Formats: sequence, C-alpha cells, structure tokens
Amino acid sequence: MILIVLKLQIRPEKRDEFLVGVERYTADVRQEPGNVSFDYYESSERANEFAVIETFADGDAGSAHVATEHAQAFFGFLPKMVSERPRINYQDLEGEAWSEMAEVTPE
Repeated sequence: MILIVLKLQIRPEKRDEFLVGVERYTADVRQEPGNVSFDYYESSERANEFAVIETFADGDAGSAHVATEHAQAFFGFLPKMVSERPRINYQDLEGEAWSEMAEVTPE
C-alpha cells in the first residue's frame, strides 16, 4: 500500500479556483483502478492550508497514477495555486490500506 499526504498552502486569491480544481481532480483519481481512497481537508488552524490524503493499492498503482493525464494536469495547475512549495509524506507500507482502530468501539 502507498500512502501519500500532501500539505498545500493556497494563495488566498486562488482559493475558489483551487477548490474547483481539486474537486475535479478528486473525482478523477477516485476512478483509477489502483486508488483505494482520495480525500482532501482544510486546516482549522491555518487559513488556506489543505491536506490531500491519497492511498493506492501498491507502487505500481502509484506510478500509474502519476502518469495519468489528470495528474499531470493537476501538477501543472498547482504552481499557480500555491504560495509555497508543497510538502509531501510518501509511505510504502505493508498490508491493507485501512484497519479498525482498537481504542474506540461505538456504544
């Protein structure tokens, strides 16, 4: 399993344009055969900071993702949106993408 977390600081004047673009990108990535999950969230503490969390079945699925037309278009789109270089956490992990949290059980 591949887990990728991006932190993006978006220019305030580009916020609305970014939200349209990332929503379109999210829909495209979720259709990829090797995608397990793809979500994005906005920080509650830092204005216009977003985290993108991507999970792919394996390294081959991650490589196939980067080669897609929509990923290449998004990589070309981001430089106009960000106010600083994005940060990435890339993890190649063993096992399933998600497991149940042992510490919490619904009552």
